[in-house]
Amino acid sequence: MRTLTPAAARRIALAAQGFGRARPERAPTMRDLQRVVDTVGLVQIDSVNVVTRSHYLPFFSRLGPYDPALLDRMRDRAPRRLVEYWAHEASLLPPSTWPLMEHPRMRRALDDSWGGIQRVAREHPELVAAVREEVEAGRPRTAREIEAALGHERSGDKEHWGWNWSLVKHALEHLFWAGAISSAGRTQQFERRYAALARVVPPREATPWLDPSARPSEEAAYTELVRISARATGVATEADLADYFRLKRVHVRPAIERLVAAGELEAVEVRGWGQPAWLHAGARRPRAVDARALLSPFDSLVWCRPRVERIFDFHYRIEIYTPAEQRVHGYYVLPFLLGDALVGRVDLKADRAAGALLARQVTWEPGRGGADDRRELGEELGRMATWLGLTQVVGA
Repeated sequence: MRTLTPAAARRIALAAQGFGRARPERAPTMRDLQRVVDTVGLVQIDSVNVVTRSHYLPFFSRLGPYDPALLDRMRDRAPRRLVEYWAHEASLLPPSTWPLMEHPRMRRALDDSWGGIQRVAREHPELVAAVREEVEAGRPRTAREIEAALGHERSGDKEHWGWNWSLVKHALEHLFWAGAISSAGRTQQFERRYAALARVVPPREATPWLDPSARPSEEAAYTELVRISARATGVATEADLADYFRLKRVHVRPAIERLVAAGELEAVEVRGWGQPAWLHAGARRPRAVDARALLSPFDSLVWCRPRVERIFDFHYRIEIYTPAEQRVHGYYVLPFLLGDALVGRVDLKADRAAGALLARQVTWEPGRGGADDRRELGEELGRMATWLGLTQVVGA
């Protein structure tokens, strides 16, 4: 069995996530954004807007300043290059990946989804049917617009279950989870615009989207999802591969065996990991990685916290859900990647009224934070501020 050093595994993981190549020296194009999507496989989204919406940040981290309207176009305009679904939490993913989620998610909507959307499907099937009919009959709309169309305007709290969601909103989320409807993008307020599948699917993906019988078998779907995960991680444990699309390990284990038999994965030992690992056959193995990036808390390089600790010896928590008096590093904390190491973390906030990017707290890892590190961070913060349309950096 091949043995990898921790440093080699770290560089392989970084290269697999797109940090082994230099940022373009010109303005990034749609093709550059597509390359990032092809590399990472999916991009997690989140409603927190302290710096900018999280899904914009992984592209900046890998490409530098780019026009966010390009990403909006990939998601919102036909033919769509990205669609939204529950993959690694709420995520943007290529339309070709959407049918693969039938077995892990869509068929399990009544068992594995949240309690509220399970209950509405079980207790109000007639409402779910009416909501689906309304979505399929009209243009893409938000939950509030569909509530109004059905005569379910909100009145007080008597119709709401948890998170202040109405029955209609729960029905929409059940249908979205079950793959019966889709999302045609988001509003400026980050509300989903629910749409019929036929309004979202690109023509070349129409058959597996609209005909469930044409979708991959359960075995083929899990194999392809693990294949995507393996390519995006480079070298990974079973738990790492399962986490990427939030799959159950009972399904991941046989998929790994199939990929090993096909020569796409190789069992390896990584010194210090203490558990089996698999190396993707196409993984790059660079001798050095010279990256510099501020990472979204939801970036696919760092979203699996046990993997981050194992690869980078970096204990990371976002802390937005931690009471203020218990926070250690701040509220919206972005890891700072320099070279092939996570060398620090920055609590960032975009103060748009003041035109400033606020580095409210900077915490360096032991032995880091010297003049060169601070200069590199300052340059990266300045580049981010300019990209965000802010005129100054405060506190770095």
